[in-house]
Parts: sequence; C-alpha cells; structure tokens
Amino acid sequence: MEHDLILARSVTYAQRMQSALMRAGIRCGVFRAPRELTERGCAYVVKVAAYDLAPALTVLYGASLQPLQIFHFSEGRYQEVRRDLF
Repeated sequence: MEHDLILARSVTYAQRMQSALMRAGIRCGVFRAPRELTERGCAYVVKVAAYDLAPALTVLYGASLQPLQIFHFSEGRYQEVRRDLF
C-alpha cells in the first residue's frame, strides 16, 4: 500500500504533528524512521496514506509545524518528495 512518511525533527515534534492531523480527521501514526531514510539515527516520522498528504501538509503548515523531509513509499521503495512540491 502506498503511503507517505513525514520526517520530524524529534519525537515530541512528531507527536505534535500527529495531534494536529488527528484533530483534522486525518489518520496517521508516529514511528521510528527506517534506517535507510535518515542519517540522524533516532529520527521519527508521521505516516499518512498517500491520498492524505496534501490535506496533511495544509494542516501542518496551518499549525506552524514544518516537516524536515517527506518520503513516498511505492512499489517496495521510498523516494524523497522534492522540497518545491511541499
């Protein structure tokens, strides 16, 4: 299943993102980032369905919560979403 991972700067920041998204009715979860996605070691992501990415970003920017990076999962691999697209 396709999904997107929104990389957060800390677990607390990821939890704030999750709270904002849940209040807006967007299903999501907080997880440790897969090792292949980050050099930061102990990074956290908010996982959303691919079709929820655009509304999720609208909610996050409205709450002044900025993602570090976004990754799209499809066909068994992750690909970074270009920064100019978010």
